Amino acid sequence: MPAKNDPVVIKKYANRRLYNTGTSTYVTLEDLAGMVKRGEEFTVQDAKSGEDITHPVLTQIIFELENKEGQNMLPIPFLRQLIAFYGDQMQMVVPSFLEQSMIAFAKEQERFREQMNSAMGKDPMEMMQMSAPMKAIEEQTRRNIEMFQNAMRMFTPFPTGPQAAPAETPRKDQEKSDELSELKQQIAAMQRKIDSIG
Repeated sequence: MPAKNDPVVIKKYANRRLYNTGTSTYVTLEDLAGMVKRGEEFTVQDAKSGEDITHPVLTQIIFELENKEGQNMLPIPFLRQLIAFYGDQMQMVVPSFLEQSMIAFAKEQERFREQMNSAMGKDPMEMMQMSAPMKAIEEQTRRNIEMFQNAMRMFTPFPTGPQAAPAETPRKDQEKSDELSELKQQIAAMQRKIDSIG
């Protein structure tokens, strides 16, 4: 049994079955998704080698959820952009950027829920003032884009010396501008989804 604050160990066997050592029961990917939603910490280990395989299992859960009818959360342009970053010099920046963005988004979402709950039962004029949480999310999105732009500047080498091809610079700038524009469109799509939920 794990200590009280230790993550539960899930063992994955060769037959793909998952075993929760905390409850001594077999579980499914859906059960693990439920644990994530409840904030329960766990790690997944290969039962034979003991290797930590939490990352591929969580990725598999996302894949399963994305394939359920009407549950798609990741827009195609976002997926394309993410794939394009693999092997790119920006790859090392992306995980930190995504993690910080999701943490900030979760905080704003929690604040939005609290304000919505406190607004229930108020008159329509007060309800109209509920656009404040959305403005906060927009502001956070703007800050995230700025953070990403700064990260891109840090990891983009400056052309030096005569060997730098000036003709390529505008093209590279245009590519970066296109990538940033695509990211902004993806964030706008997320904003529209949030608006529709609200």
